[in-house]
Amino acid sequence: MRRDAMNTWQVDTVAAQRRPVDGLVGVDVAPVIHPTAAFAAPTAAAFAELAVRPRADDFYTRYGNPNHAETAAVIAALEGGETALLYASGMAAITATIVAFGAGSRVVAQRELYGGTVGFLEKIAPRLGIDVDFVHHADLAGFDQALRTPAALVLLETPTNPLLRVTDVAAVSALAQRAGAVVAVDATLASPINQQLLRLGADIVLHSATKYLGGHGDLTAGVSVTSNALAERLWSDAYLFGATLSAHDAWMLQRGLRTLPMRIRQHNRSAAAVAAYLTEHPAVVRVHHPSLAGHPQAELIARQMSGPGGVLSFEVRGGLEAAELVTSRLHLAARAASFGGPTPAVVLPASMWSGMASAAMQDLVPAGLIRLAVGLEDPADLIADLDQALPAQGQPQ
Repeated sequence: MRRDAMNTWQVDTVAAQRRPVDGLVGVDVAPVIHPTAAFAAPTAAAFAELAVRPRADDFYTRYGNPNHAETAAVIAALEGGETALLYASGMAAITATIVAFGAGSRVVAQRELYGGTVGFLEKIAPRLGIDVDFVHHADLAGFDQALRTPAALVLLETPTNPLLRVTDVAAVSALAQRAGAVVAVDATLASPINQQLLRLGADIVLHSATKYLGGHGDLTAGVSVTSNALAERLWSDAYLFGATLSAHDAWMLQRGLRTLPMRIRQHNRSAAAVAAYLTEHPAVVRVHHPSLAGHPQAELIARQMSGPGGVLSFEVRGGLEAAELVTSRLHLAARAASFGGPTPAVVLPASMWSGMASAAMQDLVPAGLIRLAVGLEDPADLIADLDQALPAQGQPQ
């Protein structure tokens, strides 16, 4: 197989195939696991060379591992990037990126970000000498103004968690490029199947691979996809942090990638069906999902996304108490903090994020908001479950 063959394949083929890794020759059809902490060098000279080679995959697993290399190659191909780095969690990928580009300088971040990311920017970044300015995700003039003061990094998330708002990555990236700032985007909710942000001007795409990339709820991992040059800069800090993905989890992540396109297509269809149902229910005040007709960002969504994703959120009448009652009545959805697996999952963001971000950030999340991630179930069954859980007349019971 040619190493550049993946550049011409369709996404289903990219996800299902293995990509050759330099220095590895084998005939195994399924990937093998390399569960070793260290690799023995054949000579003292070879050991000395490996010890200083960035991202060596055959020296010490904290530096890299053959399972890292093979899995990263598939993810990079799915995103249209040159390379990828694997981390022990999505937050490890995000924080390693912030520190690598923001330490001692300045970050411009959109205001709506995952609660853990906001918590890091508010609580930890100032202790590291990182200045952070927040801008509304749709305020291009605000980004322009913020970038007139030198910044190292622009940090975005699209769609946002949990309100599914979409940021114009091409427009913000153009502003950042003019200002000399690197753009990193958390794209966890959409996956590489539904959007290709490097092609829109982003420099780094981040994922909590715990979610859709892994796809089975049985691993914790993070990914950053970028150019070879930026990857070396990221890696030079990340390997010192020690937030290394195990070889076994890298192998499990690659296994999950093989079914990613077909899983995402099912998530897309199911979430769109559920969102459409919820818009007609009297107990629901508002539904948030990119698939909805008349969406205020419909033009941007059509330009930037090829699918709406499997996460939606909706607000119920009666606030937090009513939302708690609805989620307690659901039978199919697990009350679990993650998503992206075969089982639907439901959370109350107002409760889950109360300890992660400031009151100002918490105020962005309505008290009666329910985040629902569909799984691989038949959407008719999930709709029926929601129908029995929601009060029929629109009032809490």
